[in-house]
Amino acid sequence: MSRPGAAEPVAGRERAVRLIVPTLAGIASLALALPFAVPAVADDIRGSEYWLEDYGITEAWKTTQGEGVTVAVIDSGVDGTHPDLAGAVIAGTDVSGAGDPDGQRGLGEVPGHGTLVSTLLAGRGHTADAEPGAGSTGGPDEADATVSPAPTSPADPLSAVGKGPDGIVGVAPKADLLAISVWIEGPGSGPNPAGIAVDEQVPRAVHWAVDNGADVINMSLGSTSTEWPESWDEAFLYAEENDVVIVAAAGNRAGGLTQVGAPATIPGVLAVAGLDRDGQASAEASSEGISIAVAAPSENLVGGLPGGLYADWSGTSGAAPLVSGVAALIRSRYPDLTAEEVVNRIVDTARDAGAPGFDTLYGYGVLDVAAAVNSDIEVPQESRLGSMADWIQLYRRGSAPPATPPAAPDPAPQPVLTAPAPPRAVEPEDTTVLPSAVVLGFGGLMLVVIVAGGTHVHRVRKRTQ
Repeated sequence: MSRPGAAEPVAGRERAVRLIVPTLAGIASLALALPFAVPAVADDIRGSEYWLEDYGITEAWKTTQGEGVTVAVIDSGVDGTHPDLAGAVIAGTDVSGAGDPDGQRGLGEVPGHGTLVSTLLAGRGHTADAEPGAGSTGGPDEADATVSPAPTSPADPLSAVGKGPDGIVGVAPKADLLAISVWIEGPGSGPNPAGIAVDEQVPRAVHWAVDNGADVINMSLGSTSTEWPESWDEAFLYAEENDVVIVAAAGNRAGGLTQVGAPATIPGVLAVAGLDRDGQASAEASSEGISIAVAAPSENLVGGLPGGLYADWSGTSGAAPLVSGVAALIRSRYPDLTAEEVVNRIVDTARDAGAPGFDTLYGYGVLDVAAAVNSDIEVPQESRLGSMADWIQLYRRGSAPPATPPAAPDPAPQPVLTAPAPPRAVEPEDTTVLPSAVVLGFGGLMLVVIVAGGTHVHRVRKRTQ
């Protein structure tokens, strides 16, 4: 079984708009995320990051924390004033024509999405003095407040890493971020007021990221189609030719994405599937397909929202930045490795799961960060995920007709799912902080909300044979 690269080209620009925009807009994928005020004990947030210990991230931190690596976040915009992102965003841009020049204002249907993603990837944490805690407005003045160092325990890697023991610490807390805002339309936001379509924004974003020093690009957005507009070809080839790792979310069944869609189907792109809290393929916060490379946590995640707030959320939009963070750790420790070799270290050290060998739920296996970063292994120079250059030669420029894509596997019988208990928001002390409304996610997300650890929801576990 091999990674796809044989999807037929999108025939014309108008078709690309119909296929790509609706899903990226969030019509086919829905996420819920309730913001909550920073708890009195902010360690509740740090302590909820189970993936740091369970997937070997704290072990990897003994050798690298992502120093010297730059990751571009192509998303809805990144709030660089969030306490956990202080100093993380070094540059940015807006490719939609509707945002701020630095890419740090939230746009479109899911304005807080890029901040959620970025805190998981490169959050720095903070000290208690930086929190816009209970009784505050949670505004930018407090988020930007100067803080004094807080004592940490060297014996506790969760408190010793980052700028203080509180808040979210990302997988690569010393990596730098580029914020690239795009407009993803939806029923709430409407179309891009600047009139620039998604099939134009995405290649502009990729080009800008490469030209401005990105070593890794994170794309927590997806489509219901395995195909992509021809306008994307050259940009993804440009990234490949300039030695940039691209990581993309696979999408979620809960949002209607039963199979992986572009850009996670593009050759060379590292597509990330989702796992539940027990490390099994998520029944709702993931999808399936032959382009999946590796699986990472996608349920019971926590991320930062603009204004110094936080939210519990789920989906492969959260799994992707965890893997992008791992790519940053590898590029920091092994600066001479090519992008292809970085990808191969991740997939070659993944722990096999599901059916023996490669499968359509886990790809090459479950993410093992300590092994990916610290193992003494040799990896092939040619990417296991294919080459955009080869694909273009065969399917855009070559004379040979496209090969027939492999038939999709018969779907396994789906369990009957019971509706989860409705989420309940903690009443904020100051109702001007943020309305207790849901945040829609465009990465094919399913959201299981837990507010301050008070409400539990039913989770469906799906084990593959």
